[in-house]
Amino acid sequence: MNLGPDLLIIAGYILLVLFIGIWVSRKERNSADYFLAGRDVAWWAIGASLFAANISSEHFIGLAGAGASAGLAVGHYEWLASLILLLLAWVFVPFYLSSKVFTVPEFLEKRFDARSRKYLASVSVIAYVMTKISVTLYAGGVVLNSVFGWDMMTSALVLVVITGIYTVIGGLKAVIYTDVIQTVVLIAGAVLLTVLGLEKTGGWDAMVAKLDPEYLNMWKSADDPVYPWTGILFGAPILGIWYWCTDQFIVQRVLSARNIPNAQRGAIFAGFLKVLPVFILVLPGLIAKSLNPEIKGDEAYPWLVHEVLPTGLKGIVMAALLAALMSSLASCFNSASTLFTIDFYKKIKPETTEARLVMVGRLSTVVLVLIGILWVPLIPYISGQVWIYLQSVQAYISPPIAAVFLMGIFWSRMNANGAIAGLFTGLIIGFTRLFGELYVNSTGANWGAMHWFISMNFLHFATFLFLVSLVIQAAVSLLTAEPDPSVVAQLTWKGRTKVIHDLTSGLAERTNILLSVLLAALVLAGWIYFS
Repeated sequence: MNLGPDLLIIAGYILLVLFIGIWVSRKERNSADYFLAGRDVAWWAIGASLFAANISSEHFIGLAGAGASAGLAVGHYEWLASLILLLLAWVFVPFYLSSKVFTVPEFLEKRFDARSRKYLASVSVIAYVMTKISVTLYAGGVVLNSVFGWDMMTSALVLVVITGIYTVIGGLKAVIYTDVIQTVVLIAGAVLLTVLGLEKTGGWDAMVAKLDPEYLNMWKSADDPVYPWTGILFGAPILGIWYWCTDQFIVQRVLSARNIPNAQRGAIFAGFLKVLPVFILVLPGLIAKSLNPEIKGDEAYPWLVHEVLPTGLKGIVMAALLAALMSSLASCFNSASTLFTIDFYKKIKPETTEARLVMVGRLSTVVLVLIGILWVPLIPYISGQVWIYLQSVQAYISPPIAAVFLMGIFWSRMNANGAIAGLFTGLIIGFTRLFGELYVNSTGANWGAMHWFISMNFLHFATFLFLVSLVIQAAVSLLTAEPDPSVVAQLTWKGRTKVIHDLTSGLAERTNILLSVLLAALVLAGWIYFS
C-alpha cells in the first residue's frame, strides 16, 4: 500500500498545529496570559477546546469498540455529558468566574480551607500523570501501530515531544486555539469514516438488518453488567459532574472566558458538540460489526479504517486521531502545570513575580513532558485490562469530590471539617474497592459477606460511594462549628444573586437559555428514538 499521500497529510497537519500554537502565544505577558489565556477567550474557542480536550484517541478506540460489542448504550456517557455541561454553565460557572480563581482547588480553599485545596490539587496531578498521560499514549500507540504499522514507542515519543513544544511555549492560549483546529479535523475525519462505512454496508437500513435489534436500544436492564439503566441514571451523572464541573483539566477553559455569559455559551456549545460522538465514534463500531460479525471490540475502528478508506483519505482520518491525542495530551500537560504552579509553588512563595510564575509553569510542563517520555517504554506492558483499572482509579475517587462541590454550593452549613472528612473517607473506601477488585480478579479469592462490595457494577458503586460521602460530610459538619456566614455568603446558592451580578437579563442570557432548552430537548429526543 502506498502511504506517501497519507504521510504528507499527517506531516502537514502536525506542522500546522505547531505553527498555530506558537503564533497565538506571541503576546503572552503574565501568569494570567500563560495559565488562563488572558481571561479573554471567545465562547466558540472555549466550546471547541472543551470538546477537543475530552475526545482523545481512546475515545476513537473505546467508543467504537463498545459499539461493536454492545451497541449504542455507551453513547449514554456522551449525551449525559451534554446535560452536565448545562450544569457547568448555569450552576458552577457563575461561582468560578465571580471568585476570580486560577484553579478549581483554589475555589475549594475559598469555600472551605487549604486542606481541601491541597487534597484536590494533589489527587488531580497524580491522576493526570498515572492515568491521562499513560492511557492517551497507549491508545494512540495502538492506533498508529495497527493502521500504519508504526513502532508504538517511536510514534508515541514523537507525539509527546511535538505536543510538549507548543504547550510549553504558549500555555493555555496555544492549547485552546490549537484545539479549535483539532476539533474541525477530528469531526471531519470521524464523519468521513462514518459516511463511507455506512455506504459500504448499503446504508442505514442494511446495517440495522445485520445487527441484533438490541444494538440500537440504548436502555439496558438493571442487571446488565456494563450499562444498567440504574447505573446510567444515578451513577454516571456523578462521574460526569466530577469530570465536567470540578476537574481542572476541563474547567480551566471556562476560567479563561471574558465573562460569565461567554463562559456559559462556550459550555453550551460543547454540549451540542457532545451529541456528535454517538454518530461519529460509536456508530462506526456498529458499522464494523455489521461488515464483520467476528470483529472484537477494540479492533473495530482500526479495522474499519483499513477496509473502508483509500490512500489519502486514510491520512485525513489519522490526522483526526492525532488531533484527539494531541489535544488531550496538551490539556493534561497544561492543567497539571497550572495546578503545580498556582496551588503549590505560589502558595509556598506568594510574593513570586509574574515572570517567575510563567517560568515555573513552563518548567513544570517540561517535567510533565519528560514524564510522558518516560512512560513510552512502558507502553507495551499496558494491557487492555490494566487500562481498565487505570480508568477505574478515576471512577473510585470522583464521587467524594463531586459530593463536596455540590454540598459546598447548595448547603451553606457545610464546613471545612465536613469537606475533608468526606474526601478522605471516600478515598479510603474507593481504593479499598479498587485493590479488592484487583486482588479478587488475580487470585480468585472470595470475600464472603463483602462480595457485594467488590462485585457490584462500578456505576452502582459510584452511587453508593457518593451517598456515603454525603452522609459523612453532613454528619461532621453538623457536629462541628458552622462556617463564617460572611465568608460563604457569595460562594453558595443561597447568595447566588450577588454572585451573578454581571449576568445580565439581556440578549446574551436569553440566547443562552434558549440554546440550553434546545440542547436538552435534542438529547431527550435521541434517548426516546433509541429506546
